[in-house]
Amino acid sequence: MLSYILRRMVATLPVMAIVALFVFSLLYIAPGDPAVVIAGDQASPEDVERIRQSLGLDRPFLIQFGSWVWRILHGDLGTSIFTNLPVSTMIGQRLGPTLSLMIVTLLLTIVVAVPLGVVAAWKAGSFIDRAIMGFAVFGFSLPVFVVGYMLAYIFALELEWLPVQGYTPMTEGLWPWLENLILPAIALGCVYIALVARITRAAMLEVLQQDYIRTAKAKGLGQGGILFIHALKNAAVPIVTVIGIGIALLIGGAVVTESVFAIPGLGRLTIDAILRRDYPVIQGIVLLFSFVYVLVNLMIDITYTLVDPRIRY
Repeated sequence: MLSYILRRMVATLPVMAIVALFVFSLLYIAPGDPAVVIAGDQASPEDVERIRQSLGLDRPFLIQFGSWVWRILHGDLGTSIFTNLPVSTMIGQRLGPTLSLMIVTLLLTIVVAVPLGVVAAWKAGSFIDRAIMGFAVFGFSLPVFVVGYMLAYIFALELEWLPVQGYTPMTEGLWPWLENLILPAIALGCVYIALVARITRAAMLEVLQQDYIRTAKAKGLGQGGILFIHALKNAAVPIVTVIGIGIALLIGGAVVTESVFAIPGLGRLTIDAILRRDYPVIQGIVLLFSFVYVLVNLMIDITYTLVDPRIRY
């Protein structure tokens, strides 16, 4: 098992190298000259050239890329063009709200989607199954910002049950922290819940047709034991896969959700950096998101070795 894990870790290195090259190329793909943006409209050509030299933009591409990678390996993501703060510091200041939102959304998804998928498979073809799958199609079709605005209008503005925006750190209390995350987590989790519920249903339907399930029923094992002990355990591989892949949905959806609910996380920081063309911040955030996604996929591969005995190391 250790050798398998090591092989998978080594296999991620070329992926991260390609990601790093793409992220650095954003500086050249994006329209506009960073030096011109920093200097402003009234700057002279000499001022623009001086800024280009200070940023190292006058050097060859490969030299710039090599220098950038070297700084990253030493924990230096660069400095913001507009705030003059280290990018790592800015990310660290905004990481808490985004992590909180993603964790609450992930837990909500697992608690809601997996049981829904199991029940839909158990009651396949019934009204309950059609209702759950109808909800899944509806949830998968609605954009995150539409769900967010609907929830904010109903539960925050009309009923006044929950706050409409903002974020409270957990250090100020568990309920104030969770209170600000309920609506954003539901809005962000709708698509995720629909996806996981549908995959869970499909995986469970396949497993429930197996001979050992019929044997367990013939022995008089309870329905709950059959569904959640025997069937769900053997259907776990595709479910774990889609949960891991769905992390990309959370990362992309967090940008929109944080904007709707005014959460000061990495999503808001990303939008602000794009609007100001703060390329070092954009590069740092995209690189972080890409690293998290690659790491999650690595963890999924490792999880396979624990839940699927057919995998050979």
